[in-house]
Amino acid sequence: MSQAGFFDFEQRLDQLNAHGNPLATLTEAIEFEAFRPTLEQVRDKPRKSHAGRKSYDVVLMFKMLVLQSLYNLADGQLEYQVRDRISFMAFLGLGPGDDVPDEKTVWLFREQLTQLDLIDLLFEQFEADLSSSGFAARKGSIVDASIVEAPRQRNSRADNAQIKEGERPASFDENPSKGRQKDTDARWVTKNKVRHYGYKNHINVDVKHKLIRKYKVTGAATHDSQVIDDLLDENNTNKDVFADSAYRSAAISERLKSQGYRDRIHRKGYRNHPLDERGKAANTKKSKVRARVEHVFGRQAQFACHLGTTLLRCIGITRAQASIGLRNLVYNFDRYTHLTTT
Repeated sequence: MSQAGFFDFEQRLDQLNAHGNPLATLTEAIEFEAFRPTLEQVRDKPRKSHAGRKSYDVVLMFKMLVLQSLYNLADGQLEYQVRDRISFMAFLGLGPGDDVPDEKTVWLFREQLTQLDLIDLLFEQFEADLSSSGFAARKGSIVDASIVEAPRQRNSRADNAQIKEGERPASFDENPSKGRQKDTDARWVTKNKVRHYGYKNHINVDVKHKLIRKYKVTGAATHDSQVIDDLLDENNTNKDVFADSAYRSAAISERLKSQGYRDRIHRKGYRNHPLDERGKAANTKKSKVRARVEHVFGRQAQFACHLGTTLLRCIGITRAQASIGLRNLVYNFDRYTHLTTT
């Protein structure tokens, strides 16, 4: 077997691109260099010494996290896949002989972004870019939430009672190794008679482009309606707000009206007071619009299921916010790429 050289790498990459390499399309659509000023904040801390290996480029590291979110990879698997896959190397601008950031470097960079709360800034920056590129929020807002599963905890009833009250059980800190594996922010919730444990990704999607305009991350037990005020988008050119019946209440309807929004939330029937035909027809009409948000969650589920799991790979609300926020940003990258190339 002959030894592969640089031109063999280039030839194989050309063949991949000819067959529709999605990462090549993403590279063409997204100007990753535009995020450099925000990403450089992780390097603001002066180095104590110039000895040792130079830090990896921040845009390269950010694109590593994009790959991780897009293909739902653990840190170790991300390192392996970058070393193994030509399309991944090309997306990062690496050649066969270049150094690849190891899993600890990936973890540290993600932690730095999380601690500096830069994921939100990156999301807001891209939202501004979308508006300036002709993809401003239009035709109204759709508000909805999706459960994001976290690794289930095996706690005693006493520990769970303390966690529910917002307290951290003392037993978690008696064994630091055990304590580091305990998530006291994730919550249990029952949906369609199935128990779930984790967080909720609450989003606002514009009707026209199906792009995520705002989001908020909470424990899974938080009711959808409790965060609607955080999701309202004053920049949408249309003031219609669509949502399922979980958001229906007199208080929410009044708040929407007072802020100039039009209530397009589904009506719901009650025991002995079912919806009449007019109400059912109105819901059917709204559903044709509201159903667009399910495409968003469906696409995110496709990302998460590349390796057969949708679980978060982190512990605690702060890291969950960063991970889910990055997932929302990567969805917008993917959606924008689709909108501009089809």
